[in-house]
Amino acid sequence: MTAGAIRVLIADDQMMVREGFSVLLNAMPGIEVVGEAVNGRQAVERVRELAPDVVLMDIRMPELNGIDATREIVAADSAAKVLVLTTFDLDEYVYQALRAGASGFLLKDASARQLADGVRVVAAGEALLAPSVTRRLITEFTQLSGTYRPSAVARSAYGELTERETEVLVLIAQGLSNLEIADRLVVAESTVKTHVSRVLVKLGLRDRTQAAVFAYEARLVTPG
Repeated sequence: MTAGAIRVLIADDQMMVREGFSVLLNAMPGIEVVGEAVNGRQAVERVRELAPDVVLMDIRMPELNGIDATREIVAADSAAKVLVLTTFDLDEYVYQALRAGASGFLLKDASARQLADGVRVVAAGEALLAPSVTRRLITEFTQLSGTYRPSAVARSAYGELTERETEVLVLIAQGLSNLEIADRLVVAESTVKTHVSRVLVKLGLRDRTQAAVFAYEARLVTPG
């Protein structure tokens, strides 16, 4: 076991996918695959047993799908970050997984470098979604379904945001990075990071991706 390495759990019902990703990731410096799961139920159990930093989670799995598995992992207050695996980016299940607490998604045909970079980004607590993809994904499914709404707790918490925090939340949803937000608001990047952290804490959200989802669902930002 490599000291300080990012610990990864791979959850996928296809053996070739698990083995392929395992080989690719173990060949990367600073990353170690500590376990595998063949379905969502096993993924939840393995997270509890192995305490990985990142879970590569397939969505369509038997017994318990990746969305429900992600929801259980998040509900258990696990430190593990979930990175959803999918075969195509505009997938309604990906959107549901993001709402369940996943930190981002990665296409299954990603290169070894993209896979490793994705694991590192998520392990560092960032959201793995390019701004343009985030907007496109969220726009697609907020337009298709009017049934998704922030929880009552989140709606109540929204009222606790300051004017500046609300402004930062909207800019996150528009796909701006911390540096871009800082330039827009003419403040230091460190100040923006503080605002982002407070927004996440007040709304009970895990990362910027969930913040963007919240902003769209609360109609703070108009899809399109």
